[in-house]
Amino acid sequence: MKSSQLYKGSLNTIIMKLLEENDKMYGYEITQKVKAITLGELIITEGALYPALHKLEAEGLLDVEIERVDNRLRKYYKLTESGRKETANRLVELENFIRNMQSLVNLKLEF
Repeated sequence: MKSSQLYKGSLNTIIMKLLEENDKMYGYEITQKVKAITLGELIITEGALYPALHKLEAEGLLDVEIERVDNRLRKYYKLTESGRKETANRLVELENFIRNMQSLVNLKLEF
């Protein structure tokens, strides 16, 4: 993942927001969507993505559906109802964080 620490704290929220917008997605599709949206600035590796997906699933925020595609099994991830509610909460939290960071970095010191 490029720009590591700042994005790592937001990875779960990024995943949840994409699933909210796209209903269900498989892992590689998530990585490619993030890469496309950020014009290649953010690369989510499999090593970061799959542990995050498994954690969200264990927390009851994601469901998994397995489908056969081109004679292979593909695992799709989808938000649960509690996952949808949690996504809304995390987006509000993230918006507040971004607003606060903008206030801090745009500070003009007066003497």
